[in-house]
Amino acid sequence: MGKLQIVGLGPGDAGLITVSALQCMKQTDTLLLRTKIHPTVAFLDEEHIPYEALDRFYEREHSFEEVYQHIVDYVLDKTRNGDVVYAVPGSPVVAEATVTMLVQQGAQAGLEVAVLPGMSFLEVLYTRLHMDPVHGMLIMDSLDLKHLPLVLDTPVIITQVYDRRIASDVKLALMEQYGDEYEAILVYHVSLPDERIQKIPLYELDRIEDIDHLTSLVLPLPPHEAVDPVSFSPLVEVMASLRGEQGCPWDKLQTHSTLRRYLLEEVYEMLDAIDTRDIEGLREELGDILFQIVFHSRLAEEKGYFTAQDVIDDVSNKMIRRHPHVFRQQVLENIAESMVNWDVLKQEEKRQQHAHILDGVVKGLPSLLQAYKLLEKAAKVGFEWEDDSQVWDKVTEEWQEFMEALHEHDEDHLEEEAGDVLFVLANLFRRYQIEPECALRRANSKFRRRFSFVEDKIRESHLDWGHVTMDMIALFWQEAKEKTADHQLKRN
Repeated sequence: MGKLQIVGLGPGDAGLITVSALQCMKQTDTLLLRTKIHPTVAFLDEEHIPYEALDRFYEREHSFEEVYQHIVDYVLDKTRNGDVVYAVPGSPVVAEATVTMLVQQGAQAGLEVAVLPGMSFLEVLYTRLHMDPVHGMLIMDSLDLKHLPLVLDTPVIITQVYDRRIASDVKLALMEQYGDEYEAILVYHVSLPDERIQKIPLYELDRIEDIDHLTSLVLPLPPHEAVDPVSFSPLVEVMASLRGEQGCPWDKLQTHSTLRRYLLEEVYEMLDAIDTRDIEGLREELGDILFQIVFHSRLAEEKGYFTAQDVIDDVSNKMIRRHPHVFRQQVLENIAESMVNWDVLKQEEKRQQHAHILDGVVKGLPSLLQAYKLLEKAAKVGFEWEDDSQVWDKVTEEWQEFMEALHEHDEDHLEEEAGDVLFVLANLFRRYQIEPECALRRANSKFRRRFSFVEDKIRESHLDWGHVTMDMIALFWQEAKEKTADHQLKRN
């Protein structure tokens, strides 16, 4: 049973091979190269260092996965019969799938595997472009761009742009996100005598003639303005502790169903903070709502359904997908066009596809808000009055029908007509861009403030309600209107 040592051949210049790697290759009886297609191999020939290249596996198999596994099997088999040095281009710990597989499978087979540090092309590239990876860097293989995040705040290095066909695929994938004219940096044969570093617009990438496996692409700036990261991890960790073995008994008993009322209460408390322009209260209530979201996410994670990160990623991707005019260089002329585009994109999503137009309006919404959204959706397909005067006529008509129902002494009919009045009023308000649920909440809050003021005045007068006249109430009410008017509320 032998020992396996894994070394790197450096980025291309023989002078960048580490001393320890060179000693290993000179002293071993069995030196295996993943590939002979690397500039440093010429130096091995000059130094008369014998080796066996494993390029033949690339010719036999149909996929990289099969190639890598056969190379790994061959190296491990050789190691069982004696010490082996396995050399790969660049650094053995940068973009080397066979090294990862050898470490894992070698340990399972009981073989001793040692990976020696080496220099990759990245260190040279950082030096040439004056880039410090400590500030953040995303490195991706050219064949793996489907996993490129839609929102980026770091530079990106795309490795191994093998040929013009791969370059074309890379170009098409990046132009969707960065735009055709985005200026990237093409890095060719870094550290070699024919090294070339040039800025090019993305649309020219596959027009470069001499692209090979030593070609990389650098996207030096993110496509959008970078923002400071926001972390939900502390809250997620708090929730995990509350639901943990030593957590809170009450929290551990909750389910999605038992938490429904609390989420609803927190939302209404947030709306109240908005109505009263209470900024500190708004901040607190938003936190309470966020806690509920994390709570539900934790319950789902415990069942293996999804995590809080999945929730964040899903909504981020959805918003980017629905705003191509912001994130993908597609310009919209006006807000109306933006809203039409939003609806089209929204309907393409699986959960937004319904048998009927109004099915997308949630039935659990407050009734006035539900009426507003039903009318809004109907109007988008042309079910709409031609002008405001027709809606005013309909309001008069429905009010008249309600008045007539009052004389019938039929409670069921009266309730029906009252509903029609509220519904047509919701439609009228919609025509003037007034959301009736918010308007009524505002009126409720105003009534609450003024009534509380009157109550305080009565208490200050050492009276009780049974001895207060309507004239006194009217006087207090007028004072309340003057002192608790909406425009006198503190604006933060």
